[in-house]
Amino acid sequence: MSSTNYILATAGHVDHGKSSLIKALTETDPDRLPEEKERGITIDLGFASLDLDAGDKQYRLGIIDVPGHEDFVKNMVAGVGSIDLALIVVAADDSWMPQTEEHVQILSYLGIDKAVIALTKIDLDEADAELAIEMVREELSGTPFAEAPIVGTSVTTGEGIPELKQALLNTLEQTPPPPDIAKPRLPVDRVFTLKGIGTVVTGTLTGGSLSKGQTISLQPSGRTSRLRSIQAHNADADSVAPGTRTAVNLPDVGHDTAHGADGVQRGDVITLEKFGETVDAIDALVERSPRLNSSQYSVNRPLKNNIRVRVHMGSGNVPARILFREKKELLPGEQELAELRFEEPVFAAAGDRFIIRDWPEQATLAGGLILDELADRRRFRSERQGQLLTQRAQAPGDIKVWITSLLERDTAARTDQVLQQSRFGATEIRTALKELIESGSAIERQGIAANQAAWTEAKKELTAAIDTQHRRMPHLLGLPLTEARAALADRLQSPEAIELLLNDLCSEGFARHGAVIARESHSPTLPDRLKATGAKVKAALSAKPAEPPSRKEIAPDEAAQEVIRFLLTTGEIVELNPEIVILRSAYDQMSRGIVDWIETHGPATVSELRQAVGASRRIVMPLLERFDAQGITKRDGDKRILTGKEI
Repeated sequence: MSSTNYILATAGHVDHGKSSLIKALTETDPDRLPEEKERGITIDLGFASLDLDAGDKQYRLGIIDVPGHEDFVKNMVAGVGSIDLALIVVAADDSWMPQTEEHVQILSYLGIDKAVIALTKIDLDEADAELAIEMVREELSGTPFAEAPIVGTSVTTGEGIPELKQALLNTLEQTPPPPDIAKPRLPVDRVFTLKGIGTVVTGTLTGGSLSKGQTISLQPSGRTSRLRSIQAHNADADSVAPGTRTAVNLPDVGHDTAHGADGVQRGDVITLEKFGETVDAIDALVERSPRLNSSQYSVNRPLKNNIRVRVHMGSGNVPARILFREKKELLPGEQELAELRFEEPVFAAAGDRFIIRDWPEQATLAGGLILDELADRRRFRSERQGQLLTQRAQAPGDIKVWITSLLERDTAARTDQVLQQSRFGATEIRTALKELIESGSAIERQGIAANQAAWTEAKKELTAAIDTQHRRMPHLLGLPLTEARAALADRLQSPEAIELLLNDLCSEGFARHGAVIARESHSPTLPDRLKATGAKVKAALSAKPAEPPSRKEIAPDEAAQEVIRFLLTTGEIVELNPEIVILRSAYDQMSRGIVDWIETHGPATVSELRQAVGASRRIVMPLLERFDAQGITKRDGDKRILTGKEI
């Protein structure tokens, strides 16, 4: 029998019978804390499991029972961040209540659209099941659960329990299995220590599989550890798949309530090192439920710009400030692009959903979708970032839009980093990239993907900068590469992409000359105002090629110095040291003379080489020092010998 794993969480008002219903379904009491037993209400998350068979297929449900009391909504949110469907519980004798509504809004914000409604306590005298069903159906109008099945139940008599299991089974058959995108994440929702074993953490595994012995990364601390053992459904396992309630043993990690670097606590995430980094800000689409417009909710007040809130992601919550891109406040039923700036590092992925609650943790204010998980605070209000966020907000599930928007903003990115920290899998990313390349909207070269139009535009802009340099300063060899790279930095985020574009341009009629880039057709020429000075400098150097005047003598003013710089750039002269420049022809002739002399006569002194080339010690010494530095000659006592390296 094939088996598929799913995660179900309860939802509903306090004292509507969620825990009792789970016990009736599974024979497991999810209330595990002494205080819960004493008070008769669920305070923290409880857990159970249920197997449902459908012919040759089995559905294995990991069940999370959440608290319904208003004081513990933060615990409720910690339990429903990674579920596949909800069991919404409403008491027949108590109707729709505030926490029922808040829980339904939370589920909607998180993108959960599969649910079964359990109408409990139908055995009570005052309960009118038909009226209650009608009321619940009316309350569900306008939610993702408007057509969800409603099943009347009684844990006292057992009525409706088989029908509830069947409704769950029918819903599961219409629910896609949790995706395995090879990006495992286990948000930690419980931590405890077992004597002789060490720290054990539990959570709901999403995105990929984990295996016994695997090295993991614990976020946001970044600490690595090894999974000594794994359990799923109360049994040891070598590996676990997505959609599984999972317990892992981290032998070298402590249970940390202060959230230090050496411990683990609720809200941390177990993942693999290669799947991302922590951030201090995310850009997102924030929305407020139109159901908040009802006067019965105190949270229908405006959500103000720059307000301090708590952001619930995965199993944790982090304090943050919310900044809207355009609006000054957000009303019920509205949505807006926003940046959430956290007070401590968080680990999240593009495509994740989150909940925003007020600072005192009394009300749920909004929900959101992460559009850029690596937000840069400096570019939040830029035009390019606005375009990326708008495009993604309009097509939250279209991977091509997400890739295209990234490449339009950044022009290029490493193919192995495109949407790496996202809910899209590597295989679908590669497939989408291939289709974009085949359609001509993107290119790929040497591990870099780029938007075709933006790449072409970047080359045009650099071409214009080079041509401007040639036009304004024709005496220079080209545009300094430092300036070229700076001009590209606004469009291209990585040095690799910049170098690739420079190489691309060099295959289209441009060339690098040392530290500059120029058109191959460009020949540096002195401007008219320097031509007379240039003639004088060349004449001075040509008068005695092997014994030229000092640089100060031939270039006493700024104009002559500018000529010297030009001749050095074009290679017509060579600088032996800061005080001596020499014609290239004289340099080549003396260099060949020195090499020929040593090859013919063997090791030679400076005096012998000076006489051989007909130059003074003032010229020959810096020439030999240049040869030594280049590895053409080396000293052997007071003589020079050849190394065999070509000039």
